[in-house]
Amino acid sequence: MKEMVIVSGKGGTGKTSITAAFAALAENTVTVDCDVDAADLHLVMQPEMWREHDFSGGNKARILSEDCTACGLCFENCRFHAIISPAPSGPATAKPWINPIFCEGCRVCARICPAGAVVFEAAKSGKWFVSKTPYGPLVHAQLGIAQGNSGKLVSLVRREARAIAERDGFELILIDGPPGAGCPVIASITGADLVLAVTEPTLSGRHDLMRIVQLTSHFQIPIMLCINKWDIHPALTAQMEGEAQSHGIALAGRIRYDPLVTEAQIRKTSVPALGSSRVGDDIRHVWQLVLSALNGKIS
Repeated sequence: MKEMVIVSGKGGTGKTSITAAFAALAENTVTVDCDVDAADLHLVMQPEMWREHDFSGGNKARILSEDCTACGLCFENCRFHAIISPAPSGPATAKPWINPIFCEGCRVCARICPAGAVVFEAAKSGKWFVSKTPYGPLVHAQLGIAQGNSGKLVSLVRREARAIAERDGFELILIDGPPGAGCPVIASITGADLVLAVTEPTLSGRHDLMRIVQLTSHFQIPIMLCINKWDIHPALTAQMEGEAQSHGIALAGRIRYDPLVTEAQIRKTSVPALGSSRVGDDIRHVWQLVLSALNGKIS
């Protein structure tokens, strides 16, 4: 079983469209959307949901009003300003309450409360799903608004994908990773067999690509480079490819700019599913090079 992660140093480079296209070309793979903060792979893979699960990324505090003496210690010591104190002009029986969006689960309020009126409960932070697509199972998730622990959720969906692949005999796990180089990206690439970095010929694309290179180098994960929309700046494309090769990064190829990619998104499908096209040929060429490199590494 092999695991490939498609990442980008910044959002909007086209990695999700390329992941969907690769899933269509592979035809028999477990696909994973690890971009849990802004999941959208399901929009172009037409999933039929099999299972839905709640995700708890941690605990949140709750004040038991019946036990609270309104001493004010929790309010005074909450460094995150998550505890709302009753208004002085309010009723004498009013008690403080906790805004769960601001609560970081530090437990200071529970430790300092002399009445033991603060409890910590598992907080629902999002959901994760296992769905059926025309190309195989899709494991995906959605983190709630203003929720943290996205790295934990990424690790969860990857574990589920591996379990499905091992149980049902899939040979490839294809991961749409998060953008950037933070905790969710680390959680998505750790232990992977190959990373494909998708970027574009812009100054920000060039800068953020180097962050991905440093990250994969630290974890000693093989990496290949694909430059999407290369024809918007051919000179910078050539420069970035030269820099990549000087760092020992193999080139996976170029993909031209084509409005057909946007049309595929509007039609909720992948570029290969729309039939023969020049941009489709570009994607197939990249897929073959990446697949050859992946098989070469494993064999």
